[in-house]
Amino acid sequence: MHPRIALITGAARGIGRAIAERLAADGCRVVLSDMDGSAGLATATAIGSAAEFHPCDVADEAQVRALFHTVQQRHGRIDVLVNNAGITRDAMIWKMSSADFDQVIAVNLKGAWLMCREAAPIMRAQRSGRIINIASRGWLGNAGQSNYGPSKGGIVSLTRVLALELGRSEVLVNAVAPGAIDTPMLQAMEPQASERLREAQPTRSFGAAEDVAQAVSFLADPRTRFITGQTIYVDGGKSIGAGV
Repeated sequence: MHPRIALITGAARGIGRAIAERLAADGCRVVLSDMDGSAGLATATAIGSAAEFHPCDVADEAQVRALFHTVQQRHGRIDVLVNNAGITRDAMIWKMSSADFDQVIAVNLKGAWLMCREAAPIMRAQRSGRIINIASRGWLGNAGQSNYGPSKGGIVSLTRVLALELGRSEVLVNAVAPGAIDTPMLQAMEPQASERLREAQPTRSFGAAEDVAQAVSFLADPRTRFITGQTIYVDGGKSIGAGV
């Protein structure tokens, strides 16, 4: 039996890398995509023979189409798509440039939409597939993120729409919304700000990239057959409004 083919964007480091490692451990052939070629190749090499890397800017329609063409030529199918690529350009709205707004929407929302548009006909023809979009607890609202929050809110809405459109083809579409995850971006915060953020968590702790990967693994599993259109929060309970 051939391994399932899992395509993961933003897979060079952090949450994307953890997802790639977990799906490889689950028996998938993982196709890593990222704009950072050197880091992406290093991650694929570290995972081993179950991984391959193809550079791609998800906001570039031509590159997305070329990526899917390559994967189809090499493997003939795509069983799992994980839309993890994302960027931040935070600022209060009166300081935010329209270029920073446009770039975040282009990568985080349009990029995921472009990937889903290419995956949809493949998975419909297979009559099987899993699409897992990485949203964020931040779609509920964070000051300074009038670009990022709406981009991730769009991901939640896109997930629900595609679950309706693809359900009859036995393709399940769900989202995972991470909260405060211990990644290099969080580690770069000022210690006092980081501690305030930790204290605001109901669990008084940060999550790990592997916690997000665990949720993705569950949703990607062929045995998970009756869950679609949902958003699973991996945020230590912060989305319920508890905390300091």
